[in-house]
Amino acid sequence: MRSAAELLDELNAVDESTRIEAKRASDIGKSVMETVIAFANEPGLDGGYLLLGVDWAINAKGDTVYRPVGLPDPDKMQRDIASQCAGMLNVALRPEMQLEQVDGKSVLVVYVPEADVTHKPVYKKATGLPGGAFRRIGSSDQHCVDEDLWVLRGESQPLHGPDSSILSDARLDDFDPAAISAYRRDRARINPQAEELAYGDEDMLEALGALRRADRMLQPTLAGIVLFGKSLALRRLLPMVRIDYIRVPGNEWVEDPENRFQSIDIRKPLMLALPLAEASIIDELPRGFRLPEGQLQSVQEPILPRKVVREALANAAMHRNYTLHSPTQIIRYSNRIEIRNVGYSLKEPAQLALPGSRLRNPAIAAVLHDLHLAEAKGTGIRAMRRLAAEAGLPLPDIHSDRQANEFKLTLFLHNLLTEEDHAWLRSFAGKAVSAEEAKVLIYARETGAVDNTSCRDFCGLDTLAASLVLRRLRDRGLLLKQGAGSRTYYVLYSPDRSTSPEAVQPELPLEISSYSAQDVVISTNPHKLDQQSPQALVGIPEELLQRVRASGQKPRQATVRELLRELCALRPYTAQELCQILGRSDSRELTRTHLKPMREARVLTLLYPESEKHPHQAYLTLKADKEQGADA
Repeated sequence: MRSAAELLDELNAVDESTRIEAKRASDIGKSVMETVIAFANEPGLDGGYLLLGVDWAINAKGDTVYRPVGLPDPDKMQRDIASQCAGMLNVALRPEMQLEQVDGKSVLVVYVPEADVTHKPVYKKATGLPGGAFRRIGSSDQHCVDEDLWVLRGESQPLHGPDSSILSDARLDDFDPAAISAYRRDRARINPQAEELAYGDEDMLEALGALRRADRMLQPTLAGIVLFGKSLALRRLLPMVRIDYIRVPGNEWVEDPENRFQSIDIRKPLMLALPLAEASIIDELPRGFRLPEGQLQSVQEPILPRKVVREALANAAMHRNYTLHSPTQIIRYSNRIEIRNVGYSLKEPAQLALPGSRLRNPAIAAVLHDLHLAEAKGTGIRAMRRLAAEAGLPLPDIHSDRQANEFKLTLFLHNLLTEEDHAWLRSFAGKAVSAEEAKVLIYARETGAVDNTSCRDFCGLDTLAASLVLRRLRDRGLLLKQGAGSRTYYVLYSPDRSTSPEAVQPELPLEISSYSAQDVVISTNPHKLDQQSPQALVGIPEELLQRVRASGQKPRQATVRELLRELCALRPYTAQELCQILGRSDSRELTRTHLKPMREARVLTLLYPESEKHPHQAYLTLKADKEQGADA
């Protein structure tokens, strides 16, 4: 069992912690038990630590700093935890607990082991399922939904998966004969002796999970329509199940209402859609020359291996959530391909390269495995990374967002450390840059942002080492920190956002004010702008700053909205940046009361209108947005 000092050191060294949760916890409340349940439930996490009697605040750099504050009655706290773990849950839990003194304060360390899969999901008896169960997602505890219960039950789950549900309005004539023929052809090429090939169409579809018997009648399943359904059936039954292939000029998504992106909409069953999407990608890839061993004639091959593209598409098809109305998007930038689908990864992103799979759609996955469109046993991500490395390309980048319920896989089309990149690094950061730091800066330049997960993926670092690299670049003024906690990410320094690429942010004293265990605030006078971080104020005219100062602590609605309109005319601002400038602490409240109504009134617009929950989402005036689009 780890000590309180070790756990505090780790919390203060990283932007987030999946396995450690610190709470002030003067008494045991519902948040403590929610964390206990989440640690016990989360697959592959190996449990987690509660650190009770600890408070936190945000320092001048934007880092969360933890410190011991003690417990008023630690013995009672231990008794209450033991009692509630034994009596209020469907399964009795026996966490390990030890009381320690840190800086003269009593701190309780509670280790909650992961529950056996046969006991999952763990939940509050009084609430029941799914609302009484929780999962540990990033550094937060999330209420379970029905889909999570499927994951938590693991091998003990029912035989049929969510994609085996019957579509009541589907008919047998909704199947596309061309898709069924494509399956027979491809399956015979791979395994001519496959038993299902000897069956008639209905028997074969039933064997594949495309049909199920209900009331003694065969009825199409969700998997059946997705894999083999006619285009008209897909439009009628699953109107947003399609693949959008979007070509974007340049390296960034810039909305231009006068010049829409080129897009191909593929509304076909997966048996026909996946080959078409693969061909659309491959046909536009740059080509490289290769001389096969023993041959005199060179051959042209796509710079990105075909198998990487195929596996990436199959991954999106297998793991997307077909009950939500959103298409799969393939976005082709000049330097990379992003494949986005609705449905977060059921497997923790850090474990995606390890064998073993948590399938959202097992019937669909089985068909794709049989056709060799996807690797078996959860090795697809590992195969993509190996093939990309062999081709001399950066490893694919993976981003899973539980809150936004989306998954993004990025495939890069060139090595990120070319001679041109090295020249840019020298001009931007000087010579004193380590190999890991160089990769981080190039990655941030190519994609617009970098977070701890991305840094771990392409640098091969653990969470702590990745956090140290990112903070080191932040302290040198080369990266700017955005967001907080599990949603922390970093963007490159630019003159619009910071003072100087060589400037190191000053280490100001930590100020801790009175707040609840759920709140983290910066203790500042809302309108003493000289105390604000200089990054937030760069580029704002002095006259506008004077008006912000003069607005007072409780300005009228019209005053706030006029200030927001003028600020967002200067450049795109995130909600957090606007809060800092205006001296507010709650970005969600600012969004609800001002930013959203101003968008609805077409005063403001989003920097990324195609994705409202984009991690770099910012606001700008509608006029500024149009001008930006005209310049693109």
